[in-house]
Amino acid sequence: MLLKAIKIHKIYNGVPLLTDIDLQIEDNDRIGLIGANGCGKSTLLKILLGEILPDHELESDGQIIRANKTSVGYLAQSASLDSNLTVWEEMQSVFAELLQVQNRMHVLENQLADNNPELTEEYDKLSAWFLANEGYEIDVKIKTVLFGMGFSQNDFYRPVSSFSGGEKTRLAITKLLLEAPNLLILDEPTNHLDFETIQWLEEYLQASKSALLIVSHDRYFLDKLCTSICEIERGKLTRYKGNYSAYMIQKELAVERQEKEYMLQQKEIAKLEDYVTRNMARASTSKSAKSRQKQLDKIERIEKPITKQKKAGLKFDYEIEPPLDVLEVRNADISVGEGNSRKILLENLAFTVRRGEKLGIIGANGIGKSTLLKEILNILPHDKGIIKFNKNVKIGYFDQESMNLNLLNTVIDELHDRFPAMLDGEIRNILGQVRITGEDVFKPISALSGGERARVCFALLMLEHANVMLLDEPTNHLDLPMKEVLEEALENYTGTLLFVSHDRYFLKKLATQLLELTPEGAVLHSYGFENYLEEKAKAKISAQIAQQEQKLAEEKKKKQANANNSYRTKAQRSADAMRRNRMRELEQEIENLEIKIAETEEKLVLPEICTDYQKMQKVCAELEKLKNQSEACFMELCELEELS
Repeated sequence: MLLKAIKIHKIYNGVPLLTDIDLQIEDNDRIGLIGANGCGKSTLLKILLGEILPDHELESDGQIIRANKTSVGYLAQSASLDSNLTVWEEMQSVFAELLQVQNRMHVLENQLADNNPELTEEYDKLSAWFLANEGYEIDVKIKTVLFGMGFSQNDFYRPVSSFSGGEKTRLAITKLLLEAPNLLILDEPTNHLDFETIQWLEEYLQASKSALLIVSHDRYFLDKLCTSICEIERGKLTRYKGNYSAYMIQKELAVERQEKEYMLQQKEIAKLEDYVTRNMARASTSKSAKSRQKQLDKIERIEKPITKQKKAGLKFDYEIEPPLDVLEVRNADISVGEGNSRKILLENLAFTVRRGEKLGIIGANGIGKSTLLKEILNILPHDKGIIKFNKNVKIGYFDQESMNLNLLNTVIDELHDRFPAMLDGEIRNILGQVRITGEDVFKPISALSGGERARVCFALLMLEHANVMLLDEPTNHLDLPMKEVLEEALENYTGTLLFVSHDRYFLKKLATQLLELTPEGAVLHSYGFENYLEEKAKAKISAQIAQQEQKLAEEKKKKQANANNSYRTKAQRSADAMRRNRMRELEQEIENLEIKIAETEEKLVLPEICTDYQKMQKVCAELEKLKNQSEACFMELCELEELS
């Protein structure tokens, strides 16, 4: 056991957030912590870390027990690094103790010529400890993880302050992996990471010996790593065995079972209450009614199951049927900036989109995915090539930053401004479908969270009835239930989709084709995300095989060259044989001399020798002679080895 939480409670403004939560983390646990936004996930993490205290209903409540061996590494959503250090210095700080020992060893190395036994002993101890703690592998470890997290050699000596927020998050993950605690607590670790980096991180964590507690909305990530899922719902924590996909099946079965149990109990309660009501006042049956009342009082009430989010649902439809060919992009350049600062991201881009296709646009951060959507929509100008929609195309656009919303408006006014003919009741009905209800409709847009703004944008999309929708990172800021609602709505949407996403689960569910943007250009894959990953894996294996074959060919060529150069004349072979024989003789002679030296050194401590000056002088002279002979043999052996 690494960590155990017992009966955790937390109340904010008189409202329970966490209630009676128990959680135990073992050495080999890989736990995914999920729940709707605001359910208390980050609060629970802070309680486990000791950053905030739990509330107590009883004195025994709210215990956090850590084993003595437990070391915890925590990645918060806002990473903290020393901005004054370079990347390399920040990563080296993880190994501060090892580096101090290394510096002391360097100092001692310069003093060992003095033949001080105490310094020699200290150096031997430090050297053994340094080796045992993999001190000689510090640079290799740092480079391996930095390269894996997508940093280049040129980044190593840049100051941390020069990196963006997303890059700093990647640096924080890198530092945490180097620290290698036995319990890693990660809060949204895949934010700001591209596919390759996420895949590398998954493989690294799979091979890691650390236990994991992960808060994430990345369902693919949870599927790859987790062996159990903990869900916080209505303030309570329920643990399910297996990864996220296994949780989904178990959850559905559990809800169905709870619904049945709830309905059966409600029937039983209604039956008992009816009996009590009818018979309590009658003298002949009051005793029986009281007995039934006691039975009612003892019933442990089953909570009413939570209605599935999907039933609230979104629905995207359209009225005008578009033509078969929806969009043509031919020989187009994708660029950012203007004038001298203009930078071309992609050249000669060409693809077409047909009716009903769901095209996922993927690629590394900064490659130009969002820029491509904006140039297609003419939000940004394009000065080369053709980007053309066909007739009868009605476009809907989702901006990941919600820049199309008026921050000064309230939610209900934002919809009224766009659709002035709609009545309040109609607008409230649409907003209810995205879970914005009650007084929340009068909130100003500026006061909404990222997830709430996204939901306002989905409400607008539903009202636009577009037959072609362009979505830029639509799952950003959404909790898992809302992602599932959106996925179901887009699966049922019969129009055409072009969407940018880093959400692999979302891509897997929706994309019928993929447009991959790379520094070398764009590649259109006429299949979905799962097949894309399979093709990537095959290509990687093929590249490794080709690399291995090339290495073997080079080794074979080198051996052949050595064989060609290995011919010797009879005299040379004879000289080589004599040299090898002499080397064997010298090795044996050195071994014999070492035995004699050891025996002679033992004589020096004998009472009859060390108390007699003449005998002592004779033994010392003999010892000196043996050492000189051994040194001469060793020097001759070194010379012969150089000739080999």
